[in-house]
Amino acid sequence: MVRVGVVGTSWWADAMYLPALQNHPEAEVVAVCGRDYQRLKEFAERWNIPNTYTDWRHMLDAGRLEAIIIATPNDTHYPITMCALDYGLHILCEKPLSLTYTQAKEMADAADAKGVVNMVPFTYRYMPTTRYIKQLIDADYLGTPYHLNMRYYAGYGRESKYDWRFDNSIAGAGVVGDLGSHWLHVARWMFGEITSISCHLETFISRPNRPDGSDYPRGDDSALMTVKFENGAYGSLQVTTMAYEGTKFGQTHHMEFHGSSGTLYNFIDWENTQQVRGLKAGDTGGAQVLDVPEIVWQGARQGDPVDTYHDIFRSQNHMTRQFIHAAAEGKQVQPNFREGARV
Repeated sequence: MVRVGVVGTSWWADAMYLPALQNHPEAEVVAVCGRDYQRLKEFAERWNIPNTYTDWRHMLDAGRLEAIIIATPNDTHYPITMCALDYGLHILCEKPLSLTYTQAKEMADAADAKGVVNMVPFTYRYMPTTRYIKQLIDADYLGTPYHLNMRYYAGYGRESKYDWRFDNSIAGAGVVGDLGSHWLHVARWMFGEITSISCHLETFISRPNRPDGSDYPRGDDSALMTVKFENGAYGSLQVTTMAYEGTKFGQTHHMEFHGSSGTLYNFIDWENTQQVRGLKAGDTGGAQVLDVPEIVWQGARQGDPVDTYHDIFRSQNHMTRQFIHAAAEGKQVQPNFREGARV
């Protein structure tokens, strides 16, 4: 059994990490840490976690852990990780890995030196349609890659209110760090190393001071990135928190991949559609739907993308469950801290 501690009691930890941990035969959640004592108490009772802490240092000092999951605001990732590495713990840390590349590289270097399992959960690479696109590209469906276009439309930034995700002293970056990190990782996964990047940042609405009245450096709410790949291909990546999509998850995903031999499209509306379409060079009539094989779905529900999202993380060996398997067997996984630092 891998003795696990969780830092963070957010809705994300509640919805994704704990369900995956609690039904894993090799995981034992022995401790949880959170700043809000009442929320912490309720969280621990709900998931039957025996030890609670309001200070992550005390949780680490107690010496009960073999692995830790860090699901906290971005400015805490570096100090918690570096302390956990001193204890030799396996670490899954949320993205973006840290506030700066210097910190992220230090985290990756230290994890490598310790030889511990380390992981950054770029969640959207695990969606069945995205994994199938990756299989097709690896099987030379596109031929020589030419370009990609990826769009992530979300709407959580449309209200003019304080949100730490737009507070750069906590988040480190605005939408580029929050959503752009996902797309940069997927782009690298599909087409390989990025050799150059340019980025246009935009802020469409003003945001108030913190609840205590203090000022802070504001993060952007929309971004457009252009990238050049080592293989000669190029791409555009658009991410925004200002799009009204009206879906239950409040977002839509659009991916397009073009090459000498064909074209692939990946669309997820986060309501009732998750679809791959493809077209080989010389075909006519437009791109056709390509059925994602059952072996890729692995038993996940195929209708509502939100149901799929829950299934692949709660019951399949992806992300959290993959991390636990790796920690139990002492095997490294991807994406790791090195990938998180590159992104």
